[in-house]
Parts: sequence; structure tokens; C-alpha cells
Amino acid sequence: MAGLKRPFLWIAVFALFFVHCHCFYLPGVAPQDFVKGDELKVKVNKLTSTKTQLPYSYYSLPYCHPDRIVDSAENLGEVLRGDRIENSPFVFKMREPQMCSVVCRIMPNKKTAKEFKEKINDEYRVNMILDNLPLVVPIRRPDQENTVVYQQGFHVGLRGQYAGSKEEKHFIHNHLAFTVKYHKDPQADTARIVGFEVKPFSVKHEYEGNWNDKTRLTTCDPHAKRAVTNSESPQEVDDKKEIIFTYDVEFQESDVKWASRWDTYLLMADDQIHWFSIVNSLMIVIFLSGMVAMIMLRTLYRDISKYNQLETQEEAQEETGWKLVHGDVFRPPSNPDLLCVYVGTGVQFFGMFLVTMIFAVLGFLSPSNRGGLMMAMLLLWIFMGLFAGYSSARLYKMFKGTEWKKITLKTAFMFPATCFAIFFVLNALIWGEKSSGAVPFGTMFALVFLWFGISVPLVFVGSYVGFKKPTIEDPVKTNKIPRQIPEQPWYMNPIFSILIGGILPFGAIFIELFFILTSIWLHQFYYIFGFLFIVFIILIITCAEITIVLCYFQLCSEDYLWWWRSYLTSGSSAFYLFLYAAFYFFTKLEITKPVSGILYFGYMLIGSYAFFVLTGTIGFYACFWFTRLIYSSVKID
Repeated sequence: MAGLKRPFLWIAVFALFFVHCHCFYLPGVAPQDFVKGDELKVKVNKLTSTKTQLPYSYYSLPYCHPDRIVDSAENLGEVLRGDRIENSPFVFKMREPQMCSVVCRIMPNKKTAKEFKEKINDEYRVNMILDNLPLVVPIRRPDQENTVVYQQGFHVGLRGQYAGSKEEKHFIHNHLAFTVKYHKDPQADTARIVGFEVKPFSVKHEYEGNWNDKTRLTTCDPHAKRAVTNSESPQEVDDKKEIIFTYDVEFQESDVKWASRWDTYLLMADDQIHWFSIVNSLMIVIFLSGMVAMIMLRTLYRDISKYNQLETQEEAQEETGWKLVHGDVFRPPSNPDLLCVYVGTGVQFFGMFLVTMIFAVLGFLSPSNRGGLMMAMLLLWIFMGLFAGYSSARLYKMFKGTEWKKITLKTAFMFPATCFAIFFVLNALIWGEKSSGAVPFGTMFALVFLWFGISVPLVFVGSYVGFKKPTIEDPVKTNKIPRQIPEQPWYMNPIFSILIGGILPFGAIFIELFFILTSIWLHQFYYIFGFLFIVFIILIITCAEITIVLCYFQLCSEDYLWWWRSYLTSGSSAFYLFLYAAFYFFTKLEITKPVSGILYFGYMLIGSYAFFVLTGTIGFYACFWFTRLIYSSVKID
């Protein structure tokens, strides 16, 4: 019993360590101390909508703007995410409350009123940033007392009807009640910002006389201590109807320390679901591990002992099973070049994901470092080209290939070119919608430079080194004449077994996949990398074990064409991933515009393709190791 308990104890310790790591992060910026009266500059970011998935810059709508609009420096990850961070006319003074500050007054024409209405119909939200903290709207959950959830950004406006009228009108949120939370240093008069919240209101402001810079509002007056508390008289959006934008600022002292200020955004209320995901995946792993152990310890041990005790060639010929195909099992597959390319690309992806996961778990890729995760993945993909070239060249040489430069070019261009072509078409569609999500020409040029200037040379270097290495020797000799494969039972049909093989790897990750898709397409923070790392390890084990099990059954049926089958068996989980993405689209998202739908399925196609390459490579190497192990353990006359 003690022997049985020890592995589970280590699993529990491993899980707890990595799960609790998600509470620790390294902020992307150094803390900034503010004294009373210091100027706090609010920055505006993109307008986002879960219904269209097309971001727009804040000033694409005729909002109030400062005298000079200045773009903030953005990293490559932010640009690819569609972030457009600019200065704003909102200026606060640290720990100095403001009431009913007027920003500006606009008179929309027919065109601008239509733009506001379209954004309200598509439920666009306005995103702002203060001291690197995103603006959130606190919403109390009706089903749970004293529970507050935070929505990123506030809606541009809302639709509604006047009392006694059935005509639907559009109302804009033109009054913002900001709350800045700060943590005060007990030993000094400085404070750090730890929260940035807002409550938006739609108010039809009124005033006496003609409008000028000194006009006092009657609906919101700091002198009369009259504040906006509701939207009973909302501001309608229409042609020639003036809109006055105002805001309040309240400062609240908080016990939350600066190092913990992101916890509000990152802490998940559904840890139990993630634990269920881990337990569900572990059950799959334990089941497969039992099958592999049975094959390795009982069946294979018995087979190898029996085969090694056979005295005559006649006795060997009477046997059936995996040993009979020893003369053909290492025969090069059809399209070996393509297999080498896909294996090399899979190694590239594996290295990228593994290093990214490690950095994420250690907290280097926190959301405070905006765009850091995407930039890290892109750069790691570029530098992992070294391992891609090495892996594809080693395998290519084992298949007696001689034109290593040709295989190197294919490895460097096949997968990236396919993804870049899809990305280019999708980017053209985003350009057509005049969205800020469109990648600018300069950034596109930078991506091409990273590909041709760094990735391709690294693939060549890796391939050169790999091809110079000694050839991987097969444990048994290959016959000159291929052996005839007997007729296979229906359940060993290649298509059937490949599709069956992909179910369990997908089953190990599908619960976590829901949260990943939600964070991407519903604009929520995903920072539970501790759970994700465990799921990633379980995925690796599941892909390896299911491929080994099905490969063993295939060889026992005297079918030695295992090279491509091993890759496609675990790689077929990408097919189920894409089907789940389609299910998620129709059940969880409210996307109605054709362009947005094309964007969703285009990006999910790239993601599924990458997942196919990753899982296929894991399965291939597991089966490669397995076949070499078992055939090197038997005596061949």
C-alpha cells in the first residue's frame, strides 16, 4: 500500500505547487508612488465587442479628445492583439476628488450619430488604463450575496424605450463615476494605485442660457453637491441632439497592496471545475497507463521470452504477431519528406509551448505585461527553428535521404507559409472593416523579417548539425521485398483507428479548452497557468500512451505501416478540437456578422493545425521509441 500511495502523493504535491503558482506574478512595470495632488493620466485603449471580435480605436468615435492625440509605445504582442493605447482628456489629481467635471460638448450629425448607434447595437465596450491597470465595472451577482464580478471596460451605451413608447432608442453613457483605489504607505505621504473602477450613467444634462466654458449644469453641480446617481433621464443619441460628457472621481483607501492589485482580475471563482478537469484527465492517464503497463510487462515480456526460445525457423514461421513483421517495420514510409517536415515543425511547437508554460507558471507573462504572452510565443517559435531543422534532418537521414537542403527549405516554409497565407487573408478582411485589429504594414514587414531573417537561418543551422550526426541505425534489418499485409478486421481500419485515437487526448484537455476559448473570444483574463501546465503534461502522456497502445495492436495484426498512422492517431485530436470550436461558436458566442465568423473559424483553423502538428509529433516519437525498444529486445536469426 505504501508503494501505491507514494506516486499519488507526488502527484498531489506537484499539482498543488503549480496550481498555487498562478497567484504569484512578476508585474510588467515597477511600482509608482504618488503624493497628494500628483497628476494621474488616464489612457484610452481600443473599443471591443464580443459580438463582432473587431476592435476599433477609441477616437474612431467622436469622443472628446485632448488637444494632441499621442500614441503610446506598443510592443509587437500589443499590436497583434489590436491594442491602440492613446492619451485622453481625463486628468485626475491624486487623492483630490472631483465632481461633475465637464470634458466637452458635442453636437452629433447624422453620420456620427449612426456610428454611435452601430457601436451600441454591437455592444462595444470602452477600455481605459490608469497606471497600467485596466478599467473595470463592478457588477454584483444576484445569485450570490456580497459577490462582485468585474467586467472589463464599460459599454458605449444601451438601448431602451421611453415609458409608454414602443420605439427603441439608443442612449449613450456620457457620465462616468470613476473610483480610484489606493494603498497608502504608513511611513510616508505617498500612495500606490491598486484599483480603477467606473460606474457609467446616461444623463441628459441641462443648463440655463447659452453654452460657454463657464456654464454650470443644473443636472450635475459640484457647488450644490448635486451628483449623478442614476440614469432616469438618459441621453439619447440622434442627429443634432447635443451630448455633454462629464465625470466624477472618487478616491478610496484600500488594504490591498500593490503587489496583489491584479488578484481581483485574476482570481477564478470556479477552481472546482478546473480540479474536475485535472481529475478527469488523470483518470484517462491512469487507464491508459494500465493498458501500456499490461502490454509492456505481461504481453511483451511473454512474447519476447517465447520468441527468443524458438529453436527452429519452422517454429518461428508458425507464430503470428508483431515479430513476424520485423523485416518490414523500419521500411521508410510513403512521402518520407513530408513526415520529416511535420515532425520537425512539431518539435518546434513543443519547444515553444514548453518554455512558454514554464515562464508563464513562474509569473513572467502576467497580464500586467500587456501583449507579453503573444510576443513570447512568437519569439520562442522563431528561435525553436533550430530544433525543427535538427529533428527533420536527423529523421530524413535515417530514411536514407541525401538532399538535406530541400528538406530544410520545406521545414522552414511549409507550416509558416500556410499560416501566413491564412493570416494575410484575414488581415485583409479586418482592413476592409477599418478595424484597429488590422496589422499595420510595418508590423507585417517585421513579422516577415523575423521569419526570413532569423527563423529560416536557424532552421538551416539546425538541419546542418542534424545531418552531420551519425545515422540512426535500425535495431533490425529491413527485407528487400515488402511483406504482404493480411486483410485487417474492421476495427483496425486506418481511418477508424486514427479517429478513435484522437478522442482521449482531446478528452484530457476539453474542459480547460473552454476557459481558453472564453478568455480569447469573450475578452477575459486567463492566468491559471498552473492548471494549464498540468493539463499540458497530461496531454503529452495521453498522446504517447494511446499511440503506443494502438501501434501495438496494429503490429500484432501484421500491419507494419505505422509511421504515418502513429502521427495521425494522436494528431486526429485536432479534428475534435475544431469540432468543439464550431460547437462553442454556435452555443456560446453571439457573432452574427459574416466577417467576424470568418475571422473566428480562420484563427481556429490555424490553432487546430498547430495542435495537430504538436500532438502528432508527440505520438510519433512515442511510437518510434516503442518500436525500437521492442524490436531491439528480440533475437533475430
